[in-house]
Amino acid sequence: MIASMQKTFSHGESQIVVPESFVALFVPPGKIKPTEPYEVIAQRHELCEDMAQLLTEQAAQLQFKIGMHESDVLERMHAGLSGGEAGLSAAEAGWVIKRLAELLNWPWPSWLDA
Repeated sequence: MIASMQKTFSHGESQIVVPESFVALFVPPGKIKPTEPYEVIAQRHELCEDMAQLLTEQAAQLQFKIGMHESDVLERMHAGLSGGEAGLSAAEAGWVIKRLAELLNWPWPSWLDA
């Protein structure tokens, strides 16, 4: 699972490296080309990566202080990101949660792959 998050996609001379797992959010089933230009995908990736990084401390505190199971913490975080107020699509919210789990060395909950 984690290995798929580490493949990257770059564009021309750009220094920004976007994981293939994120680019895949913009590729319709059965297609090979993203629906958005590289610059848009790179901007969305930066937002989502920043979100995952910012949530690491909050997620770790929920687990430690409240004693929540890792999967429950991730589910709560996902619900917050999916409400629309975060400005993320459903696919981006899922990617953020997978990235958050990766950053915390937590297993991905099975509901993320459903």
